[in-house]
Amino acid sequence: MKSNACCTATVLLICFAVGVVSAEGKQDPLYKSDYGDVPRFGGPGSVGGTLEEDDREEGYRFTGLQRGLKTYFDWKAGINEKHGLAFSFDYTGLYQGASESAGSEDDAAGGIFRFFGSWTVLNRGGGSPGSIVYKVENRHRLGSGIAPQGLGFEIGYAGLTAAPFSDIDLALTNLYWQQKLNDGRVAFNLGVVDATDYVNVYGMVNPWTSFSNLAFLTDATIPAPNQGLGAVLGLMATDNIYIVAGLADTNGDPTSPEDFFSSFFDDAEYFKHIEVGWTPSQDRIYLDNVHLTYWHADERGAAGVPDGWGVGFSATKFIDDTWMPFLRAGYAEDGGALWERSLGIGLGRYLSGRKDLAGIGLNWSRPSETGVGPGLDDQYTIEAFYRLQLSQNFAITPDVQLLIDPALNPQEDRLWVLGLRGRLTL
Repeated sequence: MKSNACCTATVLLICFAVGVVSAEGKQDPLYKSDYGDVPRFGGPGSVGGTLEEDDREEGYRFTGLQRGLKTYFDWKAGINEKHGLAFSFDYTGLYQGASESAGSEDDAAGGIFRFFGSWTVLNRGGGSPGSIVYKVENRHRLGSGIAPQGLGFEIGYAGLTAAPFSDIDLALTNLYWQQKLNDGRVAFNLGVVDATDYVNVYGMVNPWTSFSNLAFLTDATIPAPNQGLGAVLGLMATDNIYIVAGLADTNGDPTSPEDFFSSFFDDAEYFKHIEVGWTPSQDRIYLDNVHLTYWHADERGAAGVPDGWGVGFSATKFIDDTWMPFLRAGYAEDGGALWERSLGIGLGRYLSGRKDLAGIGLNWSRPSETGVGPGLDDQYTIEAFYRLQLSQNFAITPDVQLLIDPALNPQEDRLWVLGLRGRLTL
């Protein structure tokens, strides 16, 4: 397993280098179903961001695979033009295997099927569109003893090697009203929201298309809750300064939508966040920004989790629409966060003319005494991946993670986790 991990790491680095030396100029994107103007508010993993990104017609390897789908995408374009309804399906599967384990499992596999969309019902084509946004998911194991989300703790790593890949089965993860005002300079969402679509967002926060480890996604110092009732407000205070603020139910359970209202109003335990950031222009708000995020989580009485607060910092520069270096840091005081401290750097490389993406990240973290356990040592995470876009609608992503000094497995100096992710979109 260890030799295989080294080989995989070498292959990923070679792929990254190949991407580096094949730079070309980017062109304005084309779209299969005209989803480029779908109203959106949130990061690349949000419904609107996913619809736009998946619909881009950029370079891929096997054009023949797309010919049979042209009629289908033309049909979707017609529905969007006539009714303002943009929708998609996707299926993502992930396998991860570890070099050692502190428990009984050293590998995990899981899949997620999603049906999601945005229906613009007010002021379509105008400066203040109103939309209904929805997403239904099924998250499940694939023949393994545990889902990938649980592998980190199973092998002794105080963190998540695969953030969203759980086995909660059927879940309602989005159902909200999205309203934009003043040509999109002000927007709010109200309903069933996913806080990770808006909290501490940057260009490589998407677990479906980029990193897998939570260290390089939302940030494990932020105890973002599961999906439930909430609200988010975003506005451009100036041409370059933006503000995002939100409120979410800390006890949200997307598998029990019948309890959304009682949980939100009766338990009244909330996760609050506010972010102030700078961006060169609104259309690059998550690709190219510097921001500071403050959050506070109420005490969760039934779960026995104390209240807490924290801050997150992120700086990302999208250079020539190709390179994306990033620096991210987090600090937490209780509140259910996995980590008390975190500092990470990394680099993404978007291949010109293709949808391929290479990425590498390095992170230092200190596990939380209340969230994980007292007296744990610091740990280090390195992750590298290469997303290979075989066709417009199918990609595979080999991934390697090196976990140094895993906090819950002091017998091991390092653990390797090899991953392979496949994603199909329609």
